[in-house]
Amino acid sequence: MTNEMILEKLAAIIAEKIDSDPADIKAETTFEELGVDSLDITDIAMSIEDEFGFEVEVDQKLVTVGDLVALVAAHE
Repeated sequence: MTNEMILEKLAAIIAEKIDSDPADIKAETTFEELGVDSLDITDIAMSIEDEFGFEVEVDQKLVTVGDLVALVAAHE
């Protein structure tokens, strides 16, 4: 799976959780810009685990959506 495909899936997951437009979520977008808090991150992580089939450690340094794409790509 390419990073673009991963980004597309992650943007859909994140957008659903925060009630946003997936088109507004880019790799360089920070979670702070999206207004994502720690509870949202935990919820997003659980959805990623369901979608991609690996455990996400929520204590990792995830600042941007791109950081999350890299994490998922490393497990592909």
